[in-house]
Amino acid sequence: MRQAPATRIQVSTTVSTKKKARHSEPRTKENVIMRIAICVKEVLDPDAVNNYAIAGKLEIGDDGKSLTQTTIPRLINGFDEQALEAGLRIKDADGDTTISVLSIGPDPGKILKQCAALGANSLVSIKSDTAELDCHGFASILAAQIQKDGGADLVLCGRQASDDDQGVVPALIAEKLGMPLVTFARAVEANGSTLKVTRVTPDGDEVVEVDCPAVVTVSNELGEPRYPTAAAKIKARKVKPNVVSIADLGLTDADTAQRAQLKQQYVPQIQGNCEMIEGGSPAELADNLMARLRAESLLS
Repeated sequence: MRQAPATRIQVSTTVSTKKKARHSEPRTKENVIMRIAICVKEVLDPDAVNNYAIAGKLEIGDDGKSLTQTTIPRLINGFDEQALEAGLRIKDADGDTTISVLSIGPDPGKILKQCAALGANSLVSIKSDTAELDCHGFASILAAQIQKDGGADLVLCGRQASDDDQGVVPALIAEKLGMPLVTFARAVEANGSTLKVTRVTPDGDEVVEVDCPAVVTVSNELGEPRYPTAAAKIKARKVKPNVVSIADLGLTDADTAQRAQLKQQYVPQIQGNCEMIEGGSPAELADNLMARLRAESLLS
């Protein structure tokens, strides 16, 4: 018997924090501009990685920690695209909004210019070898840059990165900035100094109200992100990110030192068999397929 679809519920929860975030002035009537900082990460195209793995062409380098394929394209993390879309929707609703996009890497200029084409006001490229960073290092650098820029009313991040799937960095940023954290958002609305966040839970949607400043992680349930126009792409080519180094942020080696070290990566063995079903007509093909499935106890 076909089961009825589960009913989605909404639970309204109010989370109010009176703790002042470190190095961030709260949004007031005199300071009406909503300042949004969005953290994005450049990752290997996960679909391409999977295709390489299925084809048996995915290889690990001699160090046992990195992929050898240089032909796999790099792009913006999918969940971070959702975070950018959430920020752009707030900007659409409130013109007094500025969006600053931050990214760490050897050269994240390509994905930052994509963000500019979509409507980001400023771009920050933080030069660093990401292979030498763990989650604490990423969070320390991003939090320091946000503080250097004068803080933010809202920090948006994707719920996790597609390359490691940990989802730890946003929580660490919130801790370092002294901000509350709301996770798995499907919608984010700004109303003055308050945010209304609809978040996804196993039991349905939960509506949370939280005071700015805050950190919010965005999930794919937000919906399809927008695409830049051809004219916007051309214009974005001329945009130059503000390039900073870790030294510019006043961080010490201890601030970015690895607390968890990657020891080894490996490519799991993928096994599969393909059997061609033969038959002289569509009806015979169907009969032969059904017989084969029954023989394998895949069909009763």
